[in-house]
Amino acid sequence: MIAIVDYGMGNLRSVQKAIERVGGQAAITAEAEALKAARGVILPGVGAFGDAMQNLHDRRLVEPLRRESAAGKPLLGICLGMQLLFEESEEMGHHQGLGLLPGRVVRFASSTPGVTIQAPAGQPCPAVRLAGYQPNQAALGLDLAVQAEQAEQSPLGNEVQDGPPAPLLPCPSAPLRVPHVGWNQLHIRRESPLLAGVPDGGYAYFVHSYYVLPADESIVLATTDYGLEFASVVGRGNLFAAQFHPEKSQEVGLTLLRNFVQMVGGRASESASQRASETARQRVSETARQQTGKTDGR
Repeated sequence: MIAIVDYGMGNLRSVQKAIERVGGQAAITAEAEALKAARGVILPGVGAFGDAMQNLHDRRLVEPLRRESAAGKPLLGICLGMQLLFEESEEMGHHQGLGLLPGRVVRFASSTPGVTIQAPAGQPCPAVRLAGYQPNQAALGLDLAVQAEQAEQSPLGNEVQDGPPAPLLPCPSAPLRVPHVGWNQLHIRRESPLLAGVPDGGYAYFVHSYYVLPADESIVLATTDYGLEFASVVGRGNLFAAQFHPEKSQEVGLTLLRNFVQMVGGRASESASQRASETARQRVSETARQQTGKTDGR
């Protein structure tokens, strides 16, 4: 069983359903004893860093999370949950994190919202790469509220959907907006069991204004470009984290979650093609046995 930490800030049910979809078992909990009994822990999160840490303290989950991590239990942070694993954040002040990984959390470009980052000329603009969004002349000037609304109303919603994401929209020299909302690529930097089967250059779904600056480059497993290169997947020992939302990232996200389920000792579901192949092998074996039986009967 995997424990999904409930501290009042996270897309909990969507994460649980995604784990179940890949063949794992997960329970949403705010109890320290449940974290201790679980074989793995997922720390999701949506919202502000300071509020999240306060909620964890209020529910007396900070020390249990640190204990389970120190005991070697696999732990996966998602989005804000990734940031909470680090030492500190500058989001709306200065806040201490769980301190399980070395580094800090900073805002894209500056503390001023709006247009702050320049996209390389001729490169795609991930800020407007929203599922279900139809290009128009105002594509590059979308209000952030409109972007967020379109993201929520996209075919993905809070469910995992099959099929490729929407096509990229070109934005030569166009400004990128904060928050970083939409689909963007993962560039694999180091091999890890968490990323087994995840293609280099695969797309994942992001919604964030802050990113981590690890103090140890060796923990960076994948990076993503958004005006600058930032760590989008990290890992060290039993600790792993992804800045994107795997529960909304279609096959790339499901592959990552399936790998985590396998790491905690659960049985991840096989793909349809694997199941079909196994069924075919069983049928061939059964036919061979029947034919052998008929021959022996003669």
